Amino acid sequence: MAMRADFIWMNGEIIPWDQAQVHVFTHALHYGSSVFEGLRAYELADGPAIFRGPEHFERMLFSCKVARIPCPLTVDEWMAVTADVLRANQHRSAYIRPLVFRGYNTLGVDGRGCPVDAILASVPWGAYLGADALENGVDVQVSSWRRMAPDTLNALAKIGGQYVNSQNVVMEAKDNGFNEGIALDVNGYVSEGSGENIFLIKNGELITPPLGNSILGGITRDCAFTIAKDLGYNVREMTIPREMLYLADEIFFTGTAAEITPVRSVDRLPVGEGKRGPVTKAIQDVFFGIISGLVEDKWNWLTPVTLPEPANA
Repeated sequence: MAMRADFIWMNGEIIPWDQAQVHVFTHALHYGSSVFEGLRAYELADGPAIFRGPEHFERMLFSCKVARIPCPLTVDEWMAVTADVLRANQHRSAYIRPLVFRGYNTLGVDGRGCPVDAILASVPWGAYLGADALENGVDVQVSSWRRMAPDTLNALAKIGGQYVNSQNVVMEAKDNGFNEGIALDVNGYVSEGSGENIFLIKNGELITPPLGNSILGGITRDCAFTIAKDLGYNVREMTIPREMLYLADEIFFTGTAAEITPVRSVDRLPVGEGKRGPVTKAIQDVFFGIISGLVEDKWNWLTPVTLPEPANA
């Protein structure tokens, strides 16, 4: 079933979903000149709450800066639009996709003469890698596709055209019978998944690639850092050789879509005991406890949104 909702915000107003259209000469369609984010709203007892919204929109403004695309809204304005769209769609839980892109004017590669368009959508979306994966883990391969080399593209920014690389990684993995791929950087060190950061656990210590290994500075990655340290685990950024994937006691992915998903095998070699490990579960328990309202949100990651009372039938 196609992912959709009743309403979407586009260029300053909330309109019916099917009215959100662009011309086929839109610059972003031809050259990937777009910037986007992915964030979630989770259902709490009193309604939806946006998870780490300001951090996502701050990163979006950074991505726009790098892409030289003027961002039409401030962080606070993006937060207000997000709340408005959740209310319009009556979504208590949703995946949220803001997008800023170069529109229709010229086909020149330098698209700065094109207008800037923007949308924000909220849609229902469950566990990205499958609900079962959150407990039992996923099977992954090391991809034959490398992540972008320094001074080629902008790994720290979420720019649409760069995700052709991610498509190569995940399509290859699925064609080979895996759930996801792990890409190495240009030097052969572990980078990230097609849309997730990665953590390894060895002897109770968490290890993750540093920003210099062509990774996105993930918001959920930061959550895992914070939770793990709060639980008393040592967390270290370290350049990771491929073979450490086979040596690790546990591995998990982090990301807005993937949330915190354990990896049970890499290249058909079991990770640890071939199932979710205790450290991964401990971090998951806190993360999912916070987003469900069962654990105190002591880092103020959730921004509640009040929904209007439904009209009487």
